[in-house]
Amino acid sequence: MPLIPEEPQIHESAQGPRATAAAGRPAPTPRPVPGPRSAASPRPGRPVPGPARPAPPAPRPPAAGAASPVRTENRSDQRTEPQIQLIPAPADGAVDAAEEAVDLLLETGRAPGDVLVLTTGEQHPWAAHELSFGEAAYWAQQDAREDVFFADAAAVDRAATRPVVVVAVNGGSDEDIARRLPEAMGRATALLIVCGDPTRVNAALGAGV
Repeated sequence: MPLIPEEPQIHESAQGPRATAAAGRPAPTPRPVPGPRSAASPRPGRPVPGPARPAPPAPRPPAAGAASPVRTENRSDQRTEPQIQLIPAPADGAVDAAEEAVDLLLETGRAPGDVLVLTTGEQHPWAAHELSFGEAAYWAQQDAREDVFFADAAAVDRAATRPVVVVAVNGGSDEDIARRLPEAMGRATALLIVCGDPTRVNAALGAGV
């Protein structure tokens, strides 16, 4: 019989909480750590604090005979790997855990349009309902970026990047999960939260990263 790891490890930057079950009682779903927020991106409706910065002085032309300054490449726009957080949850509780994670993200200041939720098994009820009105209207809501967007992980190639991606591992084969989690990571620019069985998640990320 395989042993359940007591301290699941996903990634060196993973900051996920661990749940410890008491005897005869299920462990509560851990709450996620909200993703990093840039100081230049305040909450919607709030101005950036501090006085306006004066414009920098124009550079002086080099003196005759002086060497031209060396131009350095600006790498500030290069994409970094997102932080990864694991929330242990059974397959039939992964969607609930993902919804709790989204609630906490919004409570701590994340804009709804910053969050994408993916499911590896059965579609989230919201996605199934909105798709009943047609795919064009459904995907238009993603492009509007006004609210949390729910999608099937199998359609992750159509999903736009967002700062936070939450994945509910609520079904699918090990091969599917090993393929979908790295794809979901590619859609997150700041934080990837995975709600599911730690053994399957660790195996999937280890195979896909």
